[in-house]
Amino acid sequence: HISNVNNSGGMKNNELNQTLGQLNLSGMLNTLSQRNQEAIANQMTYLEFLQLLAQDELLLREQRRYERRLKKADFKGQKTVENFDFSFNTKINQALIRDLATCHFIKEKYPVLIMGPCGTGKSHLAQALGHCAIQKGYDVIYTNTQKISDELQIAKAINRYTSKLKALAKIPLLIIDDFGLKPLRHPQDEDMHSLIAERSETAATIFTSNLDLPEWQQAFSNKLLGVATIDRLRHHAYQVILEGKSYRADKNTNKKLEETNN
Repeated sequence: HISNVNNSGGMKNNELNQTLGQLNLSGMLNTLSQRNQEAIANQMTYLEFLQLLAQDELLLREQRRYERRLKKADFKGQKTVENFDFSFNTKINQALIRDLATCHFIKEKYPVLIMGPCGTGKSHLAQALGHCAIQKGYDVIYTNTQKISDELQIAKAINRYTSKLKALAKIPLLIIDDFGLKPLRHPQDEDMHSLIAERSETAATIFTSNLDLPEWQQAFSNKLLGVATIDRLRHHAYQVILEGKSYRADKNTNKKLEETNN
C-alpha cells in the first residue's frame, strides 16, 4: 500500500516538474523538493508553501536580469566600492562617493565627472558606481570615445546613425572612460557632441579623465564645438577630484622590491 502511494506521489511530482518546466518556472522547479520538505516539517498552509516557491522564482529571475545587465555593461574585472582602497589616497571625498553609490544621480539624470592623474582610481570608481547601478536595476554600458565613434560611424554606413544615437542616449547610465586621452578628430568630436546633447538632462553619464575640467574642451579639434559640449556637461555635474600618487605605480614599485628582496 505504501509502495503504491509512493509511486502515485512520484508520478504526480514528475508531472508537476514537467508543468513547471513548460511554464519556464525554473526558480520553483529548482527548489520544489526542498520547499516541499520544509512545508511538511513546518506544517505550512498551501498559501505559505506557494509564497515560498513564488519568492524563489522572483529571486532567480532577478539574478538572471542582474547577470544580463552585468554582461551588457562589459566591465573590466570586479571593481566595486567595497574593494576600492580608500586608505591609499586619504584626500578622496568618501562621503561623496558613498552618496553617489546610492545612484540618486541617475534619477536626477546628472553627469558625474571623475578627474585625476593616472592610477588614482578613476576607472575603478566609475565601474564601482556602475555596479551599484546594476544592483539597483539600471542598464549600464562601460565604454570610451573611440568605441562610441566607431559604433556610430558603422551605423551611419548602413543608414542607422539616428537610431543608434537614440539607443545610446536612452541607456540609463553610460560610462565613458579616459575622456580626452587622445584628441577627438573629425567625426569623433561631432559624434561626442551629438551624444552628450541627446543625453543632456535625460540620462546620467559618468566621465573619467586625466584632464582638469577647463582642459576638456581642448580635446575637441573644433574648439567652438568643444566649448558647447563641455558647457552641457558642466551643468549640474557632480565632480570627483582624485589627487595623490598612482596606486598602480606604487603597487609595481612594491612588487619590484619584493622580487629584489627574494
